[in-house]
Amino acid sequence: MKLLTGLVFCSLVLGVHSWFSFIGEAFGGARDMWRAYSDMREANYIGADKYFHARGNYDAAQRGPGGAWVAKLISDAREDIQQFLGHGAEDSLADQAANEWGRSGKDPNHVRPDGLPEKY
Repeated sequence: MKLLTGLVFCSLVLGVHSWFSFIGEAFGGARDMWRAYSDMREANYIGADKYFHARGNYDAAQRGPGGAWVAKLISDAREDIQQFLGHGAEDSLADQAANEWGRSGKDPNHVRPDGLPEKY
């Protein structure tokens, strides 16, 4: 009985710890997504949006499952809003491809446009 009680207690403690970790990753991932968006606005560089999509998703996903989850949530919500407002479906598909590229851990520089300042 003591063994069973100990196992239940340990699993609860580990479960709570993993939730705190997940939530921390999600908040950090949201900051990564915001930073990529802010950099994209600051750079104001034609043709660089796919790079910033990929970079934000990449940075967020590197934090762990919580970061990847929030990156997908934010990316999907943004594209849904864009489509609702009547922006091009083709551009949305290209954005989602860049989002997935970054979330999958692939190098965001693959979609980096020539001439984008090294600051980004």
